[in-house]
Amino acid sequence: MSTPTRSPYLMRAGLVRNVRSGEHLTTFVVSGVTTVLITRLILQLSGYPQIGGKGLHIAHVLPGGLLMLVSIVLLLAYVGPVVRPAAALVGGIGFGLFIDEVGKFVTSDNNYFYQPTAAIVYVVFVLIVLGSRFVTTRRPIDPREQLANVVDHAVEGVAGGLSRRRLAQASEQLRQVGPDVRGRRETRALLAAVEPDEVELAAPVDAAWRTLKRGFDRLATHPLAPTVAVGVLVVQALGAPAIAAGIRFDRGQLLTDFPVLGVAAGSVLSATFTVRGALRLRVGDRARAVRLFELAVLVSLLVTQVFQFAGTQFAAVGGMLLDLVLLGLLGAERDRLRREAEPSVTTTAMKRLPPDGPLFPEDPNSD
Repeated sequence: MSTPTRSPYLMRAGLVRNVRSGEHLTTFVVSGVTTVLITRLILQLSGYPQIGGKGLHIAHVLPGGLLMLVSIVLLLAYVGPVVRPAAALVGGIGFGLFIDEVGKFVTSDNNYFYQPTAAIVYVVFVLIVLGSRFVTTRRPIDPREQLANVVDHAVEGVAGGLSRRRLAQASEQLRQVGPDVRGRRETRALLAAVEPDEVELAAPVDAAWRTLKRGFDRLATHPLAPTVAVGVLVVQALGAPAIAAGIRFDRGQLLTDFPVLGVAAGSVLSATFTVRGALRLRVGDRARAVRLFELAVLVSLLVTQVFQFAGTQFAAVGGMLLDLVLLGLLGAERDRLRREAEPSVTTTAMKRLPPDGPLFPEDPNSD
């Protein structure tokens, strides 16, 4: 066995990254944004009722704080990976109720209808996404972090057993750990000793993630997917400035104000990446084209939509949702191309198994 390398400082301090942190934080952001939009819609349809009376007003920031408290208690009171999707969902709903009232916090007259509120809310969620991407991508997942995640997965099985599906997930993670990582053999033995139990806690968030992933995978392999993606990006790059300018003009404001200029600048940059991606697609460089298209969508999300929300407030929701769908589609295609270019050892080993073969076959990484 080779001499183990020294762990990064954060790992030595006990800060081991969760390999599913991207999913959990995305759940948090999606549930938070959805909560803001639904809350605004309900309040508008109901005429902005006041809950309370006799000088009291129960703002929805209070149930938001309560839900965030519930999320924290779940994470502090229970171990293992099962509780995290639910905590991310509950915490996201609570944070959405909280951040929706940001206009009251930043104005002296407690103005819920403060015009920059939409842009502030959007920027906050964008910063959360950027922060999560920095944490997960600033360096590759260390094999020891991967092993720690397998051990974390086994916590559930030690107490109450694991279903075959959850045991297969843990086995897949373990196969990605090199044979020279200390503790791999013991972890493998621990998973093999876990009692089988097909009873699972209902996990609607995980089920939604699997359904969404399958949907994006099917869309990414459709013959018309590249053409549709390019067309949508072009239409969006041309339409965003027109929509922003039209709305600002209808309000009697100059077409050359700051939000419109920002939308125009972001759209030009997105269009540049889109054209470059289309050219790479024509010469057969699909992987590079997908990366350029992803950059076009990210520019739209991080630049164009920020100014769109500042200028049109929540009317920009449609463009944001379209960008998120495109990002999911392009991410599925990027993952598919990577799997084709670098077939994993795990996939090769699993193909050799009979349909009812053992869960832990002797693979190249066996000890």
